[in-house]
Amino acid sequence: MQDSINITLVQTDIQWMDSKATLSYLEKQIQNIKTDLIVLPEMFGTGFCMEPLKVAEAMNGFSVNWMLQMAKKMNCAICGSLSIKENDKFYNRFLFVTPDGIQSIYDKKHLFTYGKEDEVYNAGEKSILISYKGFRIKPFVCYDLRFPVWSRNTDQYDIALYVANWPAKRAFAWSSLLTARAIENMSYVVAVNRLGIDGNNLRYQGDSQVIGPLGELITHCEDEPVMRQLTLKKASLITTRNQFKFLEDKDNFEFI
Repeated sequence: MQDSINITLVQTDIQWMDSKATLSYLEKQIQNIKTDLIVLPEMFGTGFCMEPLKVAEAMNGFSVNWMLQMAKKMNCAICGSLSIKENDKFYNRFLFVTPDGIQSIYDKKHLFTYGKEDEVYNAGEKSILISYKGFRIKPFVCYDLRFPVWSRNTDQYDIALYVANWPAKRAFAWSSLLTARAIENMSYVVAVNRLGIDGNNLRYQGDSQVIGPLGELITHCEDEPVMRQLTLKKASLITTRNQFKFLEDKDNFEFI
């Protein structure tokens, strides 16, 4: 079993409602990276747009095909969320695409009612667990971060992965909640947020980061475009969990 995974955080601006321009730029930035996993922000093609009639794509559309092609070309997994239309419904959908074309899909559970996301998108109902390179990865999308029960580590995941468009005005909550999720779940937290100013004049300052199982900050990205690479060790996580058996004392529950 592989003991380590190399992850590349892609903290970037997004061309508002213009996936072709955004993905053309991203392709130039990432095409020479050697890594196991590239993590892109929430709605990385369009920005956090509440007009899915204008931007949503099918699962065989341009952006999904781009992910499939890049994953194969670069021999690594690529993940992030997109505005997707399926069966006449719209989803803020997280996709995890591997070099052999396998897709893992998670539809955002907690829709951002403050931004009226719930009025135009449909909420997902199921969580997923991704096994990749010897690690068990649990994906979440932005607003999911505020709900600790949904994030609770009931299935022994190793990495909680959050992709987001989280505005700068709430940066303190972003960093505080990420740290809390790492500590309470005794897991690595990998979080990628966007930069820039979107079409609603909201500013984003990144603050993409990786946090260890005791809440220690492993890396933090400042307010600038960056592709940050780092390697996470499975043995380090196991050692910490064996020393501090906090997860063994967690409450047992199930979603109904």
